[in-house]
Amino acid sequence: MRPKPVDNQNLLFSAQLEQILDHNHPLFKLANAIDWSEFEQAFGELYDPGQGRPAKPIRLMVGLHYLKHAYDLSDEDVVARWIENPYWQYFCGCTHFEHKLPIDPSLMTKWRKKIKAKGLEKLLEVTIKTGLKTGALKRTELKRLSVDTTVQEKAISFPTDAKLYQRMREKLVSKAAEHGVRLRQSYVRKGKRALVMYGRYAHARQYKRARKQLKKLKTYLGRVTRDIERKIAYRGDVGNDFEKLLSLSHRLLAQQRHDKNKLYSIHAPEVVCISKGKSHKRYEFGCKVGVVTTMKNPFVVGIQAFEGNPFDGHTLEASIEQAERLGSFKAEEIYVDRGYRGHDYKGNAVVHIVKLGWRKLPRSLRRWLKRRSVVEAVIGHSKNECRLGRNYLLGTEGDKINALLCGCGYNIRRLLRFIVFWFYKILFVGRFYRSAGLTIVTQNHFLPTFSVPTIYIDGIQFGDCHVIVAL
Repeated sequence: MRPKPVDNQNLLFSAQLEQILDHNHPLFKLANAIDWSEFEQAFGELYDPGQGRPAKPIRLMVGLHYLKHAYDLSDEDVVARWIENPYWQYFCGCTHFEHKLPIDPSLMTKWRKKIKAKGLEKLLEVTIKTGLKTGALKRTELKRLSVDTTVQEKAISFPTDAKLYQRMREKLVSKAAEHGVRLRQSYVRKGKRALVMYGRYAHARQYKRARKQLKKLKTYLGRVTRDIERKIAYRGDVGNDFEKLLSLSHRLLAQQRHDKNKLYSIHAPEVVCISKGKSHKRYEFGCKVGVVTTMKNPFVVGIQAFEGNPFDGHTLEASIEQAERLGSFKAEEIYVDRGYRGHDYKGNAVVHIVKLGWRKLPRSLRRWLKRRSVVEAVIGHSKNECRLGRNYLLGTEGDKINALLCGCGYNIRRLLRFIVFWFYKILFVGRFYRSAGLTIVTQNHFLPTFSVPTIYIDGIQFGDCHVIVAL
């Protein structure tokens, strides 16, 4: 299943992308800065050359996932835009412009399942190495880290008991029809009417009547559940197919208002209810994600999703371990908020907790404590621009995969901004230059180069000069 070698014989007279693209474009520079061979070494063992059709190039799949989360696109959208953008094609390893879709969008889901969250940590590791290589991230900045947690919301509707009872009954009736199990009564019509009336009564604040309709929905679900259990008791061929749904149904029927670990979604039973103290959104439904960033120039060096709703302090050890493993460094100082009191970290780094009375601390420490909130901005950008705000991937493995790819998307955006920033910084340094002829050379091939004919310094004109800008 390894990729086929590209046959360039038919493209002999076609222009290569490298010849027609602007070499100062941020994506062009970034494509040359990333070490793509690391992905071949890491994921090559997952492909069997003797089975199945030839696989798509690994660089293509990695590049599409980078672009997807950097530009907040779905699988379908990133594939559709790829065919229109020559810079995206060059970023993904194409040598000539392609006129056909590179893959079917469903292959991105299959590739993620093949690599899994453990393998996708390589994508985040490579972005950190690229940041160190290009200068966007400095090795000294890894000494101080800021850590925080947020909620990665799942793509589910707001859970109510009425909707859950109705949806669970519909799932059981559909599964029974699929296996030819004839039910005594399906309550399709009555269940739908009870749900509609519950919403009307609740909206009118007639809560006694609303509770009566809710009790009907629960009764209908209980009857269908028991009827299916009786009908499949002597049919061992279908028992396994109903096992998961029936267990969820019993869990839903048994849960009470103030119970913990309640069921909030039928198709995503791993969802938990998390309260982060927000005034505009008291409860969020999804999973908890730990984010680790550098302090000075925020760069994501660690991000992972946690199952359930663990205490923030009990996630610190795992978050720092992942960051140090991916970045190959040892943290010296860690800055967290008061949610991490009683943490489980046992490493050598010093953990600073923002608390009352911090103004009495030394000035240098106060400066870094005030800087701790930089991680909040990283979380906000990741949610608005990198798909961390709503997760559409299935299961706990999907939660972990989406969180890692969101960290990769943020770092890619950070690298692209770094390229543009340095380009305009060079233009600012050369504001005394006059139109073309004087060559400006950078010691870093990652940064742009351009030329001007004449330079004026303190009113004195210099021509035919060669300037080297050390960055």
